[in-house]
Formats: sequence, C-alpha cells, structure tokens
Amino acid sequence: MLHINNHEHLSAFIRLNEQWISEHFALEAVDRALAANPAAIIDDGGFVFTMTDGEELVGCCALFKCGEDEFELARMAVSPTRRGGGFGRQLIEVAIAKATELKAKRLYLVSNTKLESAIALYQKTGFVTTSLGQHPVYARANIEMELVLR
Repeated sequence: MLHINNHEHLSAFIRLNEQWISEHFALEAVDRALAANPAAIIDDGGFVFTMTDGEELVGCCALFKCGEDEFELARMAVSPTRRGGGFGRQLIEVAIAKATELKAKRLYLVSNTKLESAIALYQKTGFVTTSLGQHPVYARANIEMELVLR
C-alpha cells in the first residue's frame, strides 16, 4: 500500500534509508541532520512516499522541494528482502506523477555510478545524466540525473 506524508512512517523511512546508505557508503552529516527532523521534508513543501506490505515498510523515497517548479527525488530505499520486486520503479513513478501534478518542470537526483541497477532504473524511467563528478554536498554522490517534465 502506498502512503504519502504519513508522519507515523517517518522513523521507519529514516531507518530504511540509513540501512541502505550504510550498506554501500557511510552516513554523512546531512544524513544525521535529516534523521533529527525528517518532517522538515514535508514542512518545506516536499513529500515522503512509503510503501507497506501489512505492517512492514518495504520501500520509500522523497521529493525535496527545491524551487517553485523543481524537486529532487531522493532517499530511495527498498528493504533488502524485497529488492527486485518492482517497488523502486513504483516509487519513482508515483514521485514523477506527483511532481507532474504539481506542474514541476524539472525533477533531478544524485546518485553514484557504482549503483548500476539504480542508475539503470533511473534511465528506464526517463532520467538522463547531466553531470558526472564529485557532488558538492554528498561525498557518496558522483552523478546527477534529471527528468524534464512537460
């Protein structure tokens, strides 16, 4: 089941994200700041999407509002036992639909090229690479991709 901005899921959203980040990278100061106040995403005009199966949170992502017509797709994570089940694609599609509904012109994300399956999924959903190289905020990011919305 899909949930949007369910405040009761924010701690599980953070746990799943931290678990995913820790599998591949190290938690950074920006991660700790978000963990201290995940509701800031919503308070700042963004959205937190969570997917559950019964009581289990199986996947999540967020849209951070970056401007009047721009959002960042971020914090995508799927439970290790549920990967490969299409949850990531469903989350991306819901996030794109929400950004489109809000008349956003641009949706972007940052990631890392070593995450080949994630990059392939982003490409399949229409994202194209706009920048390669070290990201100025996230030590773990070396690619920026965008989807221009109409």
